[in-house]
Amino acid sequence: MSIHPVVLSGGSGTRLWPLSREALPKQFLKFHGDHSLLQATILRTIGLTDSSAPTILANNEHRFLIAQQLQEIGVAARDIILEPVGRNTAPPLAIAALSILAQDPSGLMLVLPSDHLITDGAAFRAEVLAAVPAARVGHLVTFGIRPRWAETGYGYIACGDPLPGDGACSAVSQFIEKPDLARAERFVAQGSYLWNSGMFLFPARVFLSELERLQPAMLAACRQALSEGQRDLDFTRLSQAEFERCPSISVDYAVLEHTVLAAVRPVDYDWSDLGSWKALWDVGAKDAHGNVTTGETVLEDVRNSYFYSESRLVTAIGVEGIVVIETADAILVSHRDSVQSVRRIVDKLKDQKRPEGLIHRKVHRPWGTYESVDEGDRFQVKRITVNPGSKLSLQMHHHRAEHWIVVRGTARVTRGEDVVMLGENESTFIPLGVKHRLENPGRIPLELIEVQSGTYLGEDDIVRFEDTYNRS
Repeated sequence: MSIHPVVLSGGSGTRLWPLSREALPKQFLKFHGDHSLLQATILRTIGLTDSSAPTILANNEHRFLIAQQLQEIGVAARDIILEPVGRNTAPPLAIAALSILAQDPSGLMLVLPSDHLITDGAAFRAEVLAAVPAARVGHLVTFGIRPRWAETGYGYIACGDPLPGDGACSAVSQFIEKPDLARAERFVAQGSYLWNSGMFLFPARVFLSELERLQPAMLAACRQALSEGQRDLDFTRLSQAEFERCPSISVDYAVLEHTVLAAVRPVDYDWSDLGSWKALWDVGAKDAHGNVTTGETVLEDVRNSYFYSESRLVTAIGVEGIVVIETADAILVSHRDSVQSVRRIVDKLKDQKRPEGLIHRKVHRPWGTYESVDEGDRFQVKRITVNPGSKLSLQMHHHRAEHWIVVRGTARVTRGEDVVMLGENESTFIPLGVKHRLENPGRIPLELIEVQSGTYLGEDDIVRFEDTYNRS
């Protein structure tokens, strides 16, 4: 009976804006140590007894980020399943369970959000293994965190009686929505309530059986979406039409709150869902005045605050309990207790169609990155980095011409019928309407400056004729 890690990586992480954005959400960022949250989540599962390679559930826009981050840590996924539309957690987990069951009829699925912070991997693995006996006999086990304070941002689980013959897990008495402060304080004082972590250990067969009973139409749509799906490079693409038939519903609402098989394993390791900048302040290493800082900062008479500087010096005088987040193109200033409202700022940015609500100045692509350096009327300057062995699509533009100057590495450039090699300090010009392609045939990153000029410089002015990554 193998344990199959199933990692949920479909979130957009807008509560940690401006560092986390839809194009590069928090699971792909490094908040603790040398690995992103996604990488750390996967690495924590290595060493579990009889565990398989992970199954990743993600959206289409992040597929190459996931593949790149897996490659960086030397892990090959069992599968990367792409959700064509967002449908909360129950439908994608049904897809994962169907996929696992086809391979391993007795398999256990270990469901893990990709964006949680757990610093003690050994303690995490020990608690998973402690819950295996309950899962083996058919319980749907959730991991409940012993609360350290009266948190109003988490749901709670009320523990019932211990399971017969199993001292590790208890029956679930009740799932409780995020409470107000007074109720949360009562829960913590009583001692039998746990934070709902969103981590689970299910027998795939039992989970699907309960879905068949409780959500038959959703399960039927998931079966069809998987059977009508197709392989695309290293990914599984689901049928969009069938997956769209699924309701947007969490696994708690779909199954756990309505089944007698729900159980809970209380755990006591350090854990955070990093759901806000306050959460990062809570878990951060504080100085003598209660401040947590990252990057270049100079503080005077500042207390109990969080400062993050990405690209320049940030200074502050005589403030308390604030959050300041600086990136290359945006700055957030908030009271520490108001950061749950960051989403409202992101919504306003989207309403105003500002790019800062969606993307960073540096944009990741499957072949590397590009970063906007300067722009004005009819021109734009970008810094482009192409990974060794990678190449852009064969493409053309209707509205712009491009001038490329190599500053590091070697470029192979297709320009119409010509193919030329460029070294450092060499350049080429791509006229409007000419088919072209940029490749890095070398062993070091290729870096170049691109100067665009024309009547329209949007990223949607790309006509692709051939693409290694199957982009339309």
